[in-house]
Amino acid sequence: MVKIGRNDPCPCGSGKKYKKCCMKAQQESQENLKDLYYKRYKIRLKEEKDLEEIRRAGDLVVRTLDMVADLVRPGVSTDSINQRVHEFTVDHGAVPAPLNYSGFPKSVCISVNEVICHGIPGEYELREGDIVNVDVTSRLNGYYADASKTFKVGQVSDEAAGLVDVAHHCLERGLGQVAPGNTVGDIGWAIQGYAEKRGCSVVREMVGHGVGFEFHEPPQVPHFGEKGNGIILVPGMVFTVEPMINLGGRELKVLEDKWTAVTKDGSLSAQFEKTVAVTTQGCDVLTPWR
Repeated sequence: MVKIGRNDPCPCGSGKKYKKCCMKAQQESQENLKDLYYKRYKIRLKEEKDLEEIRRAGDLVVRTLDMVADLVRPGVSTDSINQRVHEFTVDHGAVPAPLNYSGFPKSVCISVNEVICHGIPGEYELREGDIVNVDVTSRLNGYYADASKTFKVGQVSDEAAGLVDVAHHCLERGLGQVAPGNTVGDIGWAIQGYAEKRGCSVVREMVGHGVGFEFHEPPQVPHFGEKGNGIILVPGMVFTVEPMINLGGRELKVLEDKWTAVTKDGSLSAQFEKTVAVTTQGCDVLTPWR
């Protein structure tokens, strides 16, 4: 694609400068879309300057997860990982978004084995064979980015390794549906179909969400659904895709701390998450961890 300058001839052939012709029409169209999506869905579409700021926050989130990867080993407590995430985030001029969010007491969510999400770091020491999800959200210069990965602690069982692989592929299948003109339902349809064909289940109660200006914004992004259903994706939407995949049944229960969600049948659970933007070309991953 060739970038068109403001003062270049408009490619539509009108003979006018681009800024006086289609550029103006495109800007007006986008403004109308922003108004429509906010009035109808409370979705705040992001502009290019917003995407760059979210990308900066996302870069910090990715570097935080890279740092965490070096910490995940037998004998390391989840609270010590929380402390390192907190220090790393603050040292880079950001704020750990989970800390004190609706009363959450720590700077990162760490969910081990049967814990689906919102695990509170504490004295538990990781053991050989565990799987552990670390969910990082940082606020940098007023903008939020969110991502998570499930790590394997040493040698894990074939079942655990298979689940982690399925969860990772579920995320990629979901991201493959992020494009203008597709729907929120397309994302969940792709994830659910892949997971269930491999004998796993998809958690229904916990969903992806808009992010950027706030920690959680509209829309909600379920990881199950029907193709063609839901809100139509348009450029400027920013949200997370974060499927939570169980080895057993999809049902969950929340513990007495009112945060920790675990599988009802005690089976293993795994999750991967990225923050993405819908663009005119498709999907732009703003937390591009590897």
